[in-house]
Amino acid sequence: MKLRSANVTQGVERAPNRSLFYAMGYTKEELDRPLVGVISAYSEIVPGHAHLDKIAEAVKAGVRMAGGTPILIPAIGVCDGIAMGHIGMKYSLASRELIADSVETMAMAHQLDALVLVPNCDKIVPGMLMGALRLNIPSVVCSGGPMMAGVYDGEEVSLSKMFEAVGARKIGLIDDEKLEECETGVCPGCGSCAGMYTANSMNCLCEAVGIALPGNGTIPAVHARRMQLAKHSGMAVMELLKRDIKPRDIVNAKSIRNALACDMALGCSTNTVLHLLAIAHEAGVAFDLSLFNEVSAQVPNLCHLAPAGPTHMQDLYAAGGIAAVQAELASGGYLDTSLITATGKTLAENIKGAVIKDTGAIRPLSNPYSPTGGLQILWGNIAPDGCVVKRSAVAPEMLTHSGPARVFDSEDEAITAIYNGEIREGDVVVIRYEGPKGGPGMREMLNPTSALAGMKLDRTVALITDGRFSGASRGASIGHVSPEAAEGGPIGLIQEGDIIRIDIPNASINVEVSEEELARRKAAFTPREPNIKTGWLARYARLVSSANTGAVLK
Repeated sequence: MKLRSANVTQGVERAPNRSLFYAMGYTKEELDRPLVGVISAYSEIVPGHAHLDKIAEAVKAGVRMAGGTPILIPAIGVCDGIAMGHIGMKYSLASRELIADSVETMAMAHQLDALVLVPNCDKIVPGMLMGALRLNIPSVVCSGGPMMAGVYDGEEVSLSKMFEAVGARKIGLIDDEKLEECETGVCPGCGSCAGMYTANSMNCLCEAVGIALPGNGTIPAVHARRMQLAKHSGMAVMELLKRDIKPRDIVNAKSIRNALACDMALGCSTNTVLHLLAIAHEAGVAFDLSLFNEVSAQVPNLCHLAPAGPTHMQDLYAAGGIAAVQAELASGGYLDTSLITATGKTLAENIKGAVIKDTGAIRPLSNPYSPTGGLQILWGNIAPDGCVVKRSAVAPEMLTHSGPARVFDSEDEAITAIYNGEIREGDVVVIRYEGPKGGPGMREMLNPTSALAGMKLDRTVALITDGRFSGASRGASIGHVSPEAAEGGPIGLIQEGDIIRIDIPNASINVEVSEEELARRKAAFTPREPNIKTGWLARYARLVSSANTGAVLK
C-alpha cells in the first residue's frame, strides 16, 4: 500500500520535509508509519468541547496501538448557546464551511493518510465530515459525547429549560431566585447539551450513516466507555486504511437514506435537514427535500427526547442507544443492513443482538409516538422551495393552525415584541431577513421559541422564518423558508395581519392572499441588503446557496 504521506516523508528529495518533522521530535520510525490526523475541536469556550483534549489523546493511543503515527491538529468551534441571541449567531452555520475548508487544507497540505475527526457540537460535526468527504481518505468520526441532564425543580432537564425559564421570568411566572436555581442546575458538566438538539442529532446520525463507531451518538461524555470508544476509533481508522475503505464507500445514497430513517425515528433537530443536504452534496449524492417527506411517511417516530419530551440522551443510551433504534427499524424493513461501516463490518453485524431496554425512551414499532417521522417539509405560496418543522415537537392542536401574521424583519425585533407581551394567542410570528444570505449566516433562534414556551404560548402561537430554529425549540416553529426574503422570496411579501394557514399533516403553508395581490406586492418589492458589509461573513453572503440546497457555498 502506497501511503500519501510518502510525499512528505520518503526519498532523498523529501529530506527538507523530514527535517521539519524531526524539529518537532518525531523519529524515523514514526515517519515510516502512516500519518493519521486527529482533528480536535478542543477549546475552553464550548462545554461540549472542554474535554476533547482527553478524547483526542485516547484516539492517539488507539492509532499508536494499531501501528500509526497520530498527529494532533486543531479545529475551531462555535458554542451556539453562548452565541445565541446576538450578532455572534450569524457566524455559527457559516463556520461549518470554514471547518470543512480547514480539514481539507491541513490534510492536503501535509499529505495525511487518514483522519479521526473529534468534534461534538452543532456545526463542527457536519463541517468535519464534509471536509473528510471532499478528501475521501479513510476517516472515522469520534465525538465527545452528550452532557448528563441537569436537575431543576426535582426534574431531569437540559438547556432548553433554561431558555424557557427566561420567558417565564419575563411574565412573572418565576422569580430571580428560581431563575438562578435553573441557571446553575441545567448544565452539570462537559458534553453536548443533553437533549436531542442539533449536536446530538448529528452525532447520532454519524453513527446511523456508518462513519462513526456504535455508541458515538449516545455514550455520555463522562463515561469511561467514551474514552474506550475513542481508543477503538483510533484503531478502526487504521483498519480502514489497511482495507482502503474511504468515506464515500460508507456515506452514499443508501446509507444517507438509512440515516434519514433514524432521523425520523429519533425526532432529530430541523438542522439535520441543512446538514444532510450539505453532506450529500460533498459525497456526490443526489438528494433533495422531497426525500425527507418520502421517508417520514414511511418511518414511525419512536423517541420523544427533550425538547419534545422528558427523556434525555443518557436515557437513550441506557435504553440501548442508536443500535437499538436501528435494530428496531431493521426489523420493520426500514434499513439496508448490508452496508459497510467504520467498524469495517456491515450494519447488520454492528447491530446484531441489540434490543430496546427501556420502552419509555425508545418505543417499539408496534407503539410509536406517531406513524410518521419526526420532521416534515412544507410547501406553499410562502415557501415554494420548501421549509421544515420538527413535527414530533408540535402539540397536536397546532398541527393545523390559521392566524394573523405578526411581521418582523429581524430576530431582535421579534424578541422585543415577545418580551413586551405584544404577541397574542393565535398569532403567527413571521421573522425574515434571517436566511443564509439575508442574515447573513442564518441565525438559529432559540430565544423567540423558548420565550413563547416559557410564557405558555407554544400551543397557540406559530413561528415562521427564513432563518433557523434551534434543535432545542419546540412548538410550531417552521424554519428554512425558501427562497429567503433577501433573495426575493414570498416571505418578504407578507404584510401585518395577513392570514397564514399551516397544515403540517398535509405538508402545506400558505398566506391567504390572492395570486394577483402577491404579484402586485412583488412588483413593488425590493429586498433588503445584508447588514454586514465587511469581513468573511460578507463574502459568505455573496456565495451561499439557499437553505433548501443545504446552504452550501456556490
